[in-house]
Amino acid sequence: MPAHSSTFPFDTRQRLTHGDHRYLLTGRQQPGESAGFSGTGNLFSADHGARGESDRAAFGNLDPQRRDVFFQDRSGHPEDLGHAVSRTTSSSDEDVFTATSASDASTGSYEVNVIDLAKAQQLATKAFTTGSTSAVGNGKLTISYGETSFEVDIASNQGTLAGIRDAINKSTGNTGVQATLLNEQNGTRLVLTSSKTGAENTIKIASSGGDGGLAQLDYSGTDTATISQVSPPKDAHIKIAGFDHYSSTNSVSGAIDGVTLNLKAKSEDPVMLNITEDKTALKKSVTNLVTAYNAMQSNFAKLRSYDPGSKTAGPLLGDALLRGIESQIALDLSNPVAGLAGSYTTLASLGITKQKDGTLAVDDAKLDKALAADSTAVSKVFGGENGVAARLADHLENMLKTGGAIDSRNTSLQTQLKQVEKDNDALDARLKTIETRYRKQFTALDTLLQDLQTKSAYLTAQLGI
Repeated sequence: MPAHSSTFPFDTRQRLTHGDHRYLLTGRQQPGESAGFSGTGNLFSADHGARGESDRAAFGNLDPQRRDVFFQDRSGHPEDLGHAVSRTTSSSDEDVFTATSASDASTGSYEVNVIDLAKAQQLATKAFTTGSTSAVGNGKLTISYGETSFEVDIASNQGTLAGIRDAINKSTGNTGVQATLLNEQNGTRLVLTSSKTGAENTIKIASSGGDGGLAQLDYSGTDTATISQVSPPKDAHIKIAGFDHYSSTNSVSGAIDGVTLNLKAKSEDPVMLNITEDKTALKKSVTNLVTAYNAMQSNFAKLRSYDPGSKTAGPLLGDALLRGIESQIALDLSNPVAGLAGSYTTLASLGITKQKDGTLAVDDAKLDKALAADSTAVSKVFGGENGVAARLADHLENMLKTGGAIDSRNTSLQTQLKQVEKDNDALDARLKTIETRYRKQFTALDTLLQDLQTKSAYLTAQLGI
């Protein structure tokens, strides 16, 4: 009888933990290996673990921070289409004013005269002949501008022009008054300038306590011997179509609904303000949505794909949640927009139709015709309160938010995978126990075989065989 090797003929632990853990879970044989304990691994499902991992990876790409999976570029985000109805706003003299408008601003042309620009108030003290170190006084200053006020404590070692300037500028409550020193031929003046324009932002100063020297800075709206107004506060004054309008700033909004004028200079002659529909920008927003949707559809197609040649399935093939998402989006795109009447109430009526592969196609001629006929209706189909953009944004937000359908699926898959890992650990422990037992049995068998081989050799020698 040939000598029996004492090497363990199959290393269960090594085989079952080698490479991909799917071999551990199913007991499938790796190329070139002996069968070993192939049935033991079937205690747990490899397909469950592998599928759970692929599902988790797939849905992990759809988390709330990864909205690019749905809409690849910011211009294609559905909520941005709420602002798709744009206007072209122009000024015939941008040295006088420029203008911007909201998407819902009414179109039209207006004559605008800029009578006055808004200005901030400026106060200056008398000239102190000994410069920035001139002593003024100590105590407390209460400075107000408009409805806001703040207090400044002036210590005895801060009672100079420079010290008072620094104390005002560093005051934590000061958000609207800037103090500077102006040196001129008669001496140094403390200058206070409001950072806010308009007549309502008048500066007032009241002193209290201390040595009484700060009373030189008191100002209640009337010039004194020690402090006077250098530049009065002014409201901006414009005439639109001959009607007066005043504003505390040079950014004038509210004079024309949805329009903001940024005033730069006075004008002797009227300047034309023109507000027209920007149909080119609206069309671009529409095509951006189509491009973004088609990119999203491509992502979906990959997730649910199946290649019969390689028999490879996408990670979410047949998944009910993915089907539900696609069905809801399809409804959002196809249903008429509530509250609209007339010829243009759906994407199809604008020349945007769904193709066999699920993507959208734009009929440019039909879209251009709709824009020319009723651009307002086109804009409402997309950017209205109940429009396609609003519906998509609402439903996608619900799906993508924390606690939403995708996040819940992710959480569930994570839980399942943790359980699979626990099952793997339990199986590892069981297999190790089995391996230890089989090693003992094999060692006993090996010892018995060696004993039998020794006795066989003895008998052979005794019998002369």
